[in-house]
Order: sequence, then C-alpha cells, then structure tokens
Amino acid sequence: MKTILVIEDDRLMRITLEDSLRASGYDTFTCENLNTALALLQEREFDLIVTDVRLPDGNGIDLLKDLKDTPVIVITAFGTIRDAVEAMKLGAFDYITKPFSLEEFLLLVERAIEFRDIKLENRRLRQNLNNCYGIPSIIGESPSIKALISQIEKIADSDSTVLIYGESGTGKELVATTIHYLGKRRDKPLVKINSAAIPEGLVESELFGYEKGAFTGALKRKPGRFELASGGTLFLDEVGDLPLSAQAKLLRVIQERSFERVGGTETITVDVRLIAATNKNLLEEVKKGRFREDLYYRLNVIPLMIPPLRERREDIPLLIEHFLKKYNTRSGKEVRLSKDCLEALLSYDYPGNVRELENIIERAVVLSTDGVVKKEDLPFVSGQAGHGIATLFEVSQRAEKEYIEKVLRLTGGNKTRAAELLGISRKTLWEKMNVYRIKA
Repeated sequence: MKTILVIEDDRLMRITLEDSLRASGYDTFTCENLNTALALLQEREFDLIVTDVRLPDGNGIDLLKDLKDTPVIVITAFGTIRDAVEAMKLGAFDYITKPFSLEEFLLLVERAIEFRDIKLENRRLRQNLNNCYGIPSIIGESPSIKALISQIEKIADSDSTVLIYGESGTGKELVATTIHYLGKRRDKPLVKINSAAIPEGLVESELFGYEKGAFTGALKRKPGRFELASGGTLFLDEVGDLPLSAQAKLLRVIQERSFERVGGTETITVDVRLIAATNKNLLEEVKKGRFREDLYYRLNVIPLMIPPLRERREDIPLLIEHFLKKYNTRSGKEVRLSKDCLEALLSYDYPGNVRELENIIERAVVLSTDGVVKKEDLPFVSGQAGHGIATLFEVSQRAEKEYIEKVLRLTGGNKTRAAELLGISRKTLWEKMNVYRIKA
C-alpha cells in the first residue's frame, strides 16, 4: 500500500483529502504545520507528499530542498501562480490550484505515484549497470556477443527504433535496458510492456491509455505506457503478438508521434524512443497476414540478433561462474559444482537459453545441503547412474506440457480462455509456452 503525507492547515480540506485518499486505497498521514511534517519525515518514508504552500509556521515549498526521491504535489491558492512556478523550479512533481475537484486531485496523485515507481525502478537498473564496467551485464567473450556489444555501443545515443530478435530466454530485455542506460535518455523513464501477456481487448488501453467512461470499469482517466515513457524509452516485448488492430495504431504513433487515448478525442504528442523485441520471424508473420508489412519496416530500422546459448558455448563457463557467485552470495553459501556436473552443464543444449541456465544454478544452490552439486542433481539429467529412470522434475514438466497443449487444442488456440481454464494468468501461460516451445 502506498503511503501519502498531507500537510494542510485548513481542517476541512485536510479531512476531505484524507478521506478521499483512504477511500482510494492509500495509507494516509496528515498534519497541519511544517514542524510536525518534518518530524514525521524523520520517522518514516512516504511515497508522496501533498502540501499547501502557506502553513502557520513556514512555507511548504521549503520541503522541496531536502526531498530528492519523494514526489511533492503543491496546493496553491488562486492568484498565487508565482508560488507554483517556484515550486516547479525546485523540483515539485506538479501543483494544483484551489478550488479543485477530488477527481482532478486523485488523478494527479496516481500520476505522481506511477512516476515515483518508474523512477525508482530506473535507478535500480542503472545501479546494476553502473556496478559493472562497460556492459558487463551482457556476459560473454564469444565473437557473436562481442559483435552485439559493439553494435549496442554504436546505437545507444541515437533515437532510431531498434528491433531485437532472439529466442525466449536469450536476454532481449537486458539488451533493451542496456541500450537505454548507455544512451542520452538514461535519466528519463524506461517503460516496459509485454504484448503477449496482455489480453487482446486490453492492448490498446495499456499502450495508449483511456478516458473515464471509455468502457465498463473505466472509472477514471488512465495514462498509457507511451505517455509514461515520454522523453525516455518504451520497450515493447513480443511485438509479434500484437493484434492487427493495435498494430495499425502503433504504426501511426511511430509515424506521427501522436495518438488519442481510448475513448478520447484529444491528440497527445510524445517523444519516445521505441525498442521492440520478438522471438518470431516477423517476415514469415507478414507473409501469413498476421503482421503488417508497413509496421515491420518501421520497426526494423536497426535489427539486433541475440544468438541462442547453444550457438555460443564458449560463454557457458562464464555464465555458470556469474550465476554461481550471484546465488551463493544471495543465500550465504559456498556451493561448488562437481566435475561431472560441470561437464553436463557444458554439453547441454539449453532450449530455454540463458534464463534456463540461471534457473538451474539457482535451484542447485538453494537445494544443496553438502555444498557440492552433482550431475544427478541437475533437472535435465535423466535417471540416476544411467538407469534411464526419469526424474520427478522431468515427469512433472512432461505432464504439464501435455496438459497445456490439450487445453489449447480445446480452446482453439485462444490463450485468454486457456489461461482461465488452467487457473493461471495469461502471462504465466505465455512463459510456459515459451519454455516448452508450444505453438498455438
């Protein structure tokens, strides 16, 4: 639950804002002066601060000088626009002028909270990159990975659209993140959306937002991912799964940098760098009529290919070392691999690519009791001592794959309906289909 501090000396206004925020699901603290607010800020952290400018013991704008990570909404009286301008210069998220509607206020609160969440996520990702030298998060010394890193360094500072190709688990999201944080937009938002994980009927509202009343359940205006990414980068994962209706609207945004929210008439202009990714052959999808040819050429300005792990085996030892260190540190263990375990890991084909290798190492470290991972501990090794008896892990995976395929046949390939019948989210279904290489 998000926590908000309201600083307002007008008792009626303070109670009204508190009741409204609590009714909207926010944990709310209130006070009537600057000194009490400063004491509360010493005790705990808030996700958002709402403050009046004129307070009995000072100016609410003074809080902005000490707050770096917490967004602040400033309440100003009619005719004090100078205060609002000063607040914005000092870093306030936004201001609202009395009198205002509660609907307008809550929309502004929602935007400020979303802004903070994106900002914190961007900082975390940036720190992950800055803790390494160059682009070390992309691990590998193979010629294909060195060539990929070289391409990333060349294109990072441009605004050109990038299309990343690669099988599931190869690291397409990591490449997109690296491009963003090496580029000139690094201090602006990086917003991500997985097209395959969103039900078809909700794709447009997720991308472009919607107006209040646009459809059943649209109780208030909501900005889309393009708006949230303005000034920064939008990473559109699994773009090959976009429905044709959304493809047409995406094409227009790429061409004109403008769009309307679902149910709206106002044209919104954005400055966004688009990075798309897919594990499909989009030219084949174009031939089959499932992907627009004009959109394909708009996206395929700078194509990047991420090779599957089986085609860069010389990188497997480096990745094993990296993941072993990562999960040993996380669990406080010193687990090592036996010789036969290492040989098995080096010879495996990894249909799930780097993600599968990471999962194997994490599982091995977590389940290890004697500090040594042996060959028979690996989930892809059949039987024990070569007797051809499948492991319980293999049996459960095989059964899960067969049942998912059965349900997809039953629903005629309708992923949303299949996910409902299976009792899982569409995103989880999509991930399992990728792991098991199920086509539908």
